[in-house]
Amino acid sequence: MQNQTIIGIDVSSATLDICVSNHEQYSFVINNEVKAICQFFKSYKERLIIGMENTGRYNWALYEALKETDHRIFVISPLHLKKSMGLVRGKNDKIDAVRIAAFIAKNHNELPQWKPALQAIQKLKILLTERSCRVKSKRQLLKQQYDYAKMKQLKMDKYLIGLNKQQLALINKQIAMIETQIEVLIKADEQMHTQAKLIRSVPGAGKVLCWMMLAKTESFTTITEPRKMACYSGVVPFSNQSGTSIRGKNRVSSYADKAIKATLHLAAMSAIRLKNDMREYYLRKVAEGKNKMSALNAVRNKIVHRIFAVIKNQIPYQNHLLLS
Repeated sequence: MQNQTIIGIDVSSATLDICVSNHEQYSFVINNEVKAICQFFKSYKERLIIGMENTGRYNWALYEALKETDHRIFVISPLHLKKSMGLVRGKNDKIDAVRIAAFIAKNHNELPQWKPALQAIQKLKILLTERSCRVKSKRQLLKQQYDYAKMKQLKMDKYLIGLNKQQLALINKQIAMIETQIEVLIKADEQMHTQAKLIRSVPGAGKVLCWMMLAKTESFTTITEPRKMACYSGVVPFSNQSGTSIRGKNRVSSYADKAIKATLHLAAMSAIRLKNDMREYYLRKVAEGKNKMSALNAVRNKIVHRIFAVIKNQIPYQNHLLLS
């Protein structure tokens, strides 16, 4: 670590606050543009350790500028960084960059190094984000329809319902177009196409869960173990005990990807309605007295493990498989 230059970057939409830490600390502010980023890092001939928060699309210029370099790059979860700081006072972009540099200096040996994703994966993530935005808008519009009945006395209900239906029709059309584009994208990539067919052979695993699994694991290259994916999805129960006074029940963690957890819940609900071994497992556990939600969570966990199993073995899921 001696003489190793650490760079912490606080990312915003227009600018990057950069902390360069070696023997001393220096702070810089540059535009969040590929040209400005390349020019800044051109002056460093050594191999750097670079850390940044994951801020979604605001990171894209950094990814593009750094993807061909030899630097060690780490993309940190904002929640991980926040929980690691303990009690702190004050916050601004310059201070955040300093804190990111300090976090990377201390923890970079334990963190996974960032690698540029394939173009097909990048496109899939963008399409899923756009689909998610429209699904959220659709949910809000459907909820508004219940409020229009209150405006009947003002004779505005029919007019507003008409506008609402027009907007819903447009959103449904766009969602269908995005989903078609996702399917075309997956079919064009041989590896993703094969993985998608394997995933959808698992009971309950529909198209949305399939797409999300491919995106979150980057085609099963960044997350390669089912236990890690189960933890990431928030379906693993953890103990809640301390000494002799605290004897709480095992509970799933609230620190999870809520979107994939909700999709896994729908997949589990679908799986237990079908005739398969997961339904039998669910009914057996409920009959034994297990709480229904706990049994359903176990099914969610099983779906994750079965998806990783079919990907590892490259064999579609077989119900009641007998091993010799």
